[in-house]
Amino acid sequence: MRPFEPQARALAGPAIKSSTPVKSILKPTSVLGRRKELHDASVDLPEPLDSPTKRRKVFFDEIKNVTYEVGRRTMNDVKLEVRSALEEHLRGNDGQYDMLKELFANDKQRYLPPVVGEEDDTLKPHELQVYVMALTSCVPILKGKECNGLVKTILHCSWLGRDAAFTQVFTHFLAALVSAQGSYLVPVLSTMVEKFRDTSPSSWSVPDFPDVSRETMRERLHSSIRYLLQMFPSAVAVLENLLGAKFPFPDESVRIHMAYIHNLLHVKDYVPDLRDEILDLILNRVVKIDSQMQVDLEDLDDDVTAAVMYALRENQQRLSGLEDDYSDESDNESVDSDDLDYDQEAARIKTVKESVEKMDAVLDTLFSFYTPHFLNPGSDKAFDMFTIILREFDHIVLPTYKSRHTQFLIFHFAQQHERLTDAFCGQLIATAFQGNTPNVLKQAAAAYLASFVARGAHVPGSLVRTMFMLLIHHLEQYRKKYEPLCRGPDLKRFHPYYSLVQATLYIFCFRWQDLVVSAPEVVDPEDPASYIGQDLEWVGSSRKDLSIQIFGKLNPLKVCAPVIVEEFAKLAHRLNFMYIYPLVESNKRVRLTQYLSATYATGGALRDSGYEAQGESFHQLDPYFPFDPYQLPISKRWLADDYVHWKSVPGLNADDDDDDSDEMDDDEDGDIEEGTATDSEVDDFE
Repeated sequence: MRPFEPQARALAGPAIKSSTPVKSILKPTSVLGRRKELHDASVDLPEPLDSPTKRRKVFFDEIKNVTYEVGRRTMNDVKLEVRSALEEHLRGNDGQYDMLKELFANDKQRYLPPVVGEEDDTLKPHELQVYVMALTSCVPILKGKECNGLVKTILHCSWLGRDAAFTQVFTHFLAALVSAQGSYLVPVLSTMVEKFRDTSPSSWSVPDFPDVSRETMRERLHSSIRYLLQMFPSAVAVLENLLGAKFPFPDESVRIHMAYIHNLLHVKDYVPDLRDEILDLILNRVVKIDSQMQVDLEDLDDDVTAAVMYALRENQQRLSGLEDDYSDESDNESVDSDDLDYDQEAARIKTVKESVEKMDAVLDTLFSFYTPHFLNPGSDKAFDMFTIILREFDHIVLPTYKSRHTQFLIFHFAQQHERLTDAFCGQLIATAFQGNTPNVLKQAAAAYLASFVARGAHVPGSLVRTMFMLLIHHLEQYRKKYEPLCRGPDLKRFHPYYSLVQATLYIFCFRWQDLVVSAPEVVDPEDPASYIGQDLEWVGSSRKDLSIQIFGKLNPLKVCAPVIVEEFAKLAHRLNFMYIYPLVESNKRVRLTQYLSATYATGGALRDSGYEAQGESFHQLDPYFPFDPYQLPISKRWLADDYVHWKSVPGLNADDDDDDSDEMDDDEDGDIEEGTATDSEVDDFE
């Protein structure tokens, strides 16, 4: 049996008393927009079933037999009228068919009552619902490709801004349409996902109907999507593809991004099978914004950067409300860039500022989303959620060059419990020392490990010592492997080794107090300056072992970032750990390019000679450590107690005695600091 019978079904209610032919509501376009005040239809529709046991075929019969009237016509008359319009269209007569399209195309026009003395036969606001019901009964005709134009117009009507009864009737229509013609599933879900971007009531409101709040609109939208997914389980895969395809472009406004992300998180609640895919999608897009924003910041000069910081401070209060504070007016102003006086520099400031705002708002939302799962951080529930964050980090964040802020999600949650800390460090160690891992990932993993151990306020001293000794152990393995092949320092050939040395020096600079296992009684653990010049006992044989690496043939101090080498030299000398100044001075006379020719003897390509034209810095490691100060003004509140800030040691250098340590890394006093927010240098050491 076909889903819907072609003949009209008899409905309960009084019969039409007049035998006079009734004038159709499908009138010329000139009167289609005339509407009147709301008259709610008396309809009692069932809620969608929560757990259907099989695919449903008949939907229209769920609506009770109630008499509906349009003017002087009954529901039967409207059904016959719609059927006639569709059948005539198939025969090539498009008059009534086009009128039917106009009903839905102009559904937001306000109703105007007729002039006194004229017959009021214009469609009233509530009466469009009857046409949706009539079209539902005609789906076997409507499913043909000849009616694609009408279907497209219907799908784009403003069905969320009317009453609840209309929403349910429209949902039944969509289900019937997909049931009759499966190819309509994609356009149906596509138009629904596109509404994830809407936040302004003007997008969905309909004149002559009460205002519908954003929360109500979203609840209606997701209820309809949930109903379709229950009816057609295979639609989940279609929805997954659409969620990625419809995600806002990076240059779209914060308001649109936040609206879409909130709706994505709502989908996750009733489609748990898409939880991981949705979280991956959000993080993947935010990483792209993050890396592009960092590139943009590095390209700006100091004056433009200062202007960006000023604009962010001005908008910080507005940012605190996230999506709710982005009104239509502010969004329109942000995209209006066609003025003749529009300044190119102003455009760059606006672009970077909006990128920072987007990052701040999205990351604040993600922190808020994940936090309830870690109320008991030692539980299996928390660990299961952390494995999702760890997987996303490993596949999305770690391979991204110079991600600046996204990685702080795992930085925060990895410190919630020692079980989580061990899992994170273990993953980084596996990546950094796995033989078949590309060098770029090995360097990134080493940088993340060192930065986490150095900057994590809740990383215990015992773990700092363990990681420090572990790095030195692996350095020795690399040294034994590489020294027989070495003529001198060569970043290209011995990249993994130099990455580990730099990571080791970085940990020492921040956590040297945790590496001291014994000190004289005169040393006050609360006063770093009291350690200067004392005879200290260091963890294990770290002093001897690290000295072998530094003074070895591979000469890592020439390849490591100068800013890190300089700070390590200061600390190591005044703490009696190691004296390396003579080596630092002699390295100033070493040219790294002189060792590049050695690659020819090992099969290096001739094109490698192009590297000789580069400066010395090209052959040194980038001083990039991913957990350098977090500066986004709103979301940084989540990291308030997680962070080890750089503090210079009074008396370390005569020139530094008058310096305030807060000048090094006091990101608590400023919303955005130029140094740490705009480049990858280890500015804390400057």
